[in-house]
Amino acid sequence: MKVCFIGLGYIGLPTAVVSASRGLTVIGVDIDEEIVNTVNQGKIHIVEPGLGELTKSVVESGNLTASLKPELSDVYLVVVPTPFKGNHEPDISYVEAATVSIIDLLKEGDTYIIESTSPIGTTERMAELIFSLRPELHNKINIAYCPERVLPGNVIFELENNDRVIGGIDEKSTDAAIEFYTKFVRGKLHRTNARTAEMVKLTENSSRDVQIAFANELSIICNSAGINVWELIELANKHPRVNILWPGCGVGGHCIAVDPYFITSHFPEESKIIAKAREINNYKPLWCVEQTKNAMLKFELENGRKPSIALMGLAFKPNIDDLRESPAKYIVELLLQELNDRDVYIAEPNISNHIRFKLTSYEEAYKNADIVVFLVAHKEFKAIKQAKDKVLLDFCGILKN
Repeated sequence: MKVCFIGLGYIGLPTAVVSASRGLTVIGVDIDEEIVNTVNQGKIHIVEPGLGELTKSVVESGNLTASLKPELSDVYLVVVPTPFKGNHEPDISYVEAATVSIIDLLKEGDTYIIESTSPIGTTERMAELIFSLRPELHNKINIAYCPERVLPGNVIFELENNDRVIGGIDEKSTDAAIEFYTKFVRGKLHRTNARTAEMVKLTENSSRDVQIAFANELSIICNSAGINVWELIELANKHPRVNILWPGCGVGGHCIAVDPYFITSHFPEESKIIAKAREINNYKPLWCVEQTKNAMLKFELENGRKPSIALMGLAFKPNIDDLRESPAKYIVELLLQELNDRDVYIAEPNISNHIRFKLTSYEEAYKNADIVVFLVAHKEFKAIKQAKDKVLLDFCGILKN
């Protein structure tokens, strides 16, 4: 079996590598020549534990090759971004372009699978596109949707062990997709149809978004009420049927901060709670900015000088290098619009440089700052011995214990 992955990003590359490690012949396709060259050297362009060693192994064995163009295969997987256009309108043009790129290669018996997060009905739309250009393939190829559901930082384990939901446009398509995933997935494979599989992905992340919004709203209420939100949640969670999440400075990443819009944009009247959760989580970074500015003003009034600030973290979650949709990065951007660069130290231990921000080691940032703003709960920050002569703003739970 030869498998062609279109997209070698945070999901496409690990999935290609894991399937290649199970003996499949894999061609990984990306439009970025630097990514293709990096993978063909047995190296990786993202931070993910265990992925580097596994990539080197499957490239050296010949099971994985990267290319700028698709090649004739038996299974084709679309693992490309689905960004927004306009007012949070899902843009499936990347999925469509990836599909068009392999249409001429399709042959009877092939299996085409979308893993990209997609609006409901996208798989059916791509089937219509394929059959409009290749009508002779109607009912002769398999078309399905199977959303990824992995946690950055633990992707290799979860790709192999998490359950998957697989939905085809018909029964034989579901069967074919299941047959493929059994090659490298140990978790249970759950059958459904394409539309339900698409909605499962959106539902999972919208549910998380709503739960995080509740925690973030609690943190804002507790701040006004003079209550320690970390203690509050810890105590509330002693109830056997309560499991409140920890608040943060917002919601980021390629899933939770994005997927709810795939529902609200198409069903605005039906998705009130989901839309409100998005509103709350989008507001939280602005609230953090205001809290920081208030602390700076108070420091200046009490000390007769402007404070130096350490902004700790840029990633969208702890211990990774992924900055996509990061509320921490957004907070830093907003604060830099009003601060003198000389007085600001930005620390992100998981990346060495940034195109817009001058980065400082987290030790130096902490040492030199009057006000330390914890935005991301990286393990390095948790290990810092906290000084009593600094103003500490904790938006991510560094100090909760």
